Amino acid sequence: MPPRPINVYVIEHANGLLLFDTGQDRASVTDEAYFPSGLTGVLYDRLARFHIGEQDTLTAQLATLGYAPADVDTAILSHLHQDHIGGLPELAGADLLVAAAEWAELSKPAPEPRGFLRAHIQLPGLRWHQIRLEPTDDPALAPFTRSLDVMGDGSLVLLPTPGHTPGSLSLLIRRRTRSPLLLVGDLTYEADLLERRQLPGVGGRRQLATTTGQVLALKERMPDLAILPAHDPTAAQRLLES
Repeated sequence: MPPRPINVYVIEHANGLLLFDTGQDRASVTDEAYFPSGLTGVLYDRLARFHIGEQDTLTAQLATLGYAPADVDTAILSHLHQDHIGGLPELAGADLLVAAAEWAELSKPAPEPRGFLRAHIQLPGLRWHQIRLEPTDDPALAPFTRSLDVMGDGSLVLLPTPGHTPGSLSLLIRRRTRSPLLLVGDLTYEADLLERRQLPGVGGRRQLATTTGQVLALKERMPDLAILPAHDPTAAQRLLES
């Protein structure tokens, strides 16, 4: 495959600055001890090749927007794979939100071969919050029956989108004067693939198919919804156009 981005989304809300995902740690390409050794290390080595320069760190990218990691109030993790948790060492002052179902994966045997690098997640000093989505009868969110209103004003709503991992989350952003956005993490690698119901190669296929159907049904209710995956090369331009 050609190179793909690792997108981190910055959300400016009246009550604080939020991130959706935190990217990949530059140490993963500079520190030989970052990944596990042995067969697990071989697996990670073959999974992908990463190119992360000094200008690609969370701190450097936030600076292009006039922010620093200390300005981040809340970071939402779509899931806990290593290319989404890289900025955690820089976010000691932020509240970190993750689905309880996703956090539970860390307690199961052999999390590292399953993509969860516990040593880079459970860092001292981080403020983790395991969240559970609540029943909702909001017709605007159908067919989703569970959600979490992050800010209490309906603008940022977390939805359960398992499949890539058991606790994967997506974030619906409802803006006053612009089209809504749905940040879907790794549910798909391109919005066009999702609309064709072409499933990604990582995750449980039955659950991915069910979740894909739910997201497409939501888009039928919101025709102008812009779906923004974490590794879609077209996401940045479509975000600008939205």
